[in-house]
Amino acid sequence: MDIKNELAVRAESAEDVVCRFLPDVEGFQGMIFDAMVYSVTAGGKRLRPILMNETYVMFGGNTEVIEPFMAAIEMIHTYSLVHDDLPAMDNDMLRRGKPTTHVAYGEAMGVLTGDALLNYAFETALDAYDAPNADPSTITTAIRILARKAGVFGMIGGQVVDVEAEKKQMEVTEDMLHFIYELKTGALIEASMMIGAALAGASEEEIEQIESVASKIGMAFQIQDDILDVEGDEAVLGKPVGSDERNHKVTYVTFAGIDKSKQEVKRLTDEAINELNSIPYKNEFLVELLNYLVYRDN
Repeated sequence: MDIKNELAVRAESAEDVVCRFLPDVEGFQGMIFDAMVYSVTAGGKRLRPILMNETYVMFGGNTEVIEPFMAAIEMIHTYSLVHDDLPAMDNDMLRRGKPTTHVAYGEAMGVLTGDALLNYAFETALDAYDAPNADPSTITTAIRILARKAGVFGMIGGQVVDVEAEKKQMEVTEDMLHFIYELKTGALIEASMMIGAALAGASEEEIEQIESVASKIGMAFQIQDDILDVEGDEAVLGKPVGSDERNHKVTYVTFAGIDKSKQEVKRLTDEAINELNSIPYKNEFLVELLNYLVYRDN
């Protein structure tokens, strides 16, 4: 299987789905719609909606009920990046080679764009109730997952600990770093795969299995990111390497070193794929994708 080609095909399909749910740029509040579209379409691999859809397909899902959630997860991911880039947070001027939202539209509009995308994500997810043959029970389960994984017990919770640790110059312990990675990076990956399973009618036990798989993949994904910051190829990455060390940022590599970090990536990935293969539903592409995500070079 040519994973890069297969991924590109699915990314294009996911892009079409996400863009179809974006608001029209019109009305007195047209500026916010324009900024939302600008932020979401600024680039990205669309990994989360792809993971969601592939998990949905693996469990036998075959209707359009998944599409509003594919768009919603990408809106939430984008809002988190828009807010991360703000002066009060990372104060980044560029993202994927383009001016960040607050640079292009102003700081106030940057705040509002993130707020708008988060709210609009849930408006969009609720459209699933209108899908043909929609099962209200599975949709409600999916919305609960989305809300929890995006909130203070998920992504935001991880961001809070990360920001507080930096602000107060706290000594980051390995347990604290694990917590940050699990929530800040892993929560939306978990949400993506869990929602795909839930909407396809997976049992509660199967959803928990998928959560475990996604948790390990999210952790391995972030550790690989740490490794690439040390020994990645700038030309391939599209960004400078060594920024974590220059910014005195504590990473998994700080505690374990490169070799043990690579071993941990392999351990987590092998365990995740073994767990996935133990589920009596198969999706060859999903297995290949999980391997690709954590052994990527960019």
